[in-house]
Amino acid sequence: MNEILACLVRAIELIVTLNPEVLGVTSLTLTISIFTTFLGALINLPLGGLIYFRSFRGKGLFIHLIRTLYSIPTVVVGLLIFLLISRSGPLGFLGLMFTPGGMILGQTVLVTPILMSLTISALEGVSRQVRETAISLGANEYQAIMTVVKEARQAILAAVLLGFGRAISEVGVAMMIGGNIRGYTRVLTTAIALNTSMGDIELSLALGIILISLSLIVNLLLGLLLVGIKGQGGIMGPKVR
Repeated sequence: MNEILACLVRAIELIVTLNPEVLGVTSLTLTISIFTTFLGALINLPLGGLIYFRSFRGKGLFIHLIRTLYSIPTVVVGLLIFLLISRSGPLGFLGLMFTPGGMILGQTVLVTPILMSLTISALEGVSRQVRETAISLGANEYQAIMTVVKEARQAILAAVLLGFGRAISEVGVAMMIGGNIRGYTRVLTTAIALNTSMGDIELSLALGIILISLSLIVNLLLGLLLVGIKGQGGIMGPKVR
């Protein structure tokens, strides 16, 4: 027990004294996670809106397929991206293997089902009367769509935060695509796994405390948003048709 407490104290010292290794891994993790979330939101929020506002054959089945991909193993995503961007793969000429760019690509694919599906759910949570009222008041189609999006903005932001949480806690894709290279592609999750296997428990604990703290902040923000959403009927709240 004393050894555990000593390791915990040392871990806190590493954080408080701004240990370069801790700072480097944390800053890279935040950079990759933020870029992943931004790119994922840039692609999937409009796609989710397009799927919701347009009718096409097999739409319901397609949405169920997207939601099924929530639980896709990260190592499977890592394997698919590996095959795409490896030297012999179709995108090998981009040189993304074992780079932060490759990690961002892999994690963007990983958060795509979450962002796209929750965007659709957020828009479904807005009463159909909102769009109909906007049109009856003279709004064109674009203005009516933007009115619905504005009503769903809290739920959409919650989806983005969930995507960020998924990205920052990811280990499978980060390990397989990034290679866990020190000072280049080593992030919090892969550093914790490596240092624990090497017996550097103090550093692993320091990185774990930071990762938990970041996850806690995201969850607190998400909780505040969900409280506001619940007051409006919830992400999957009742819809008037």
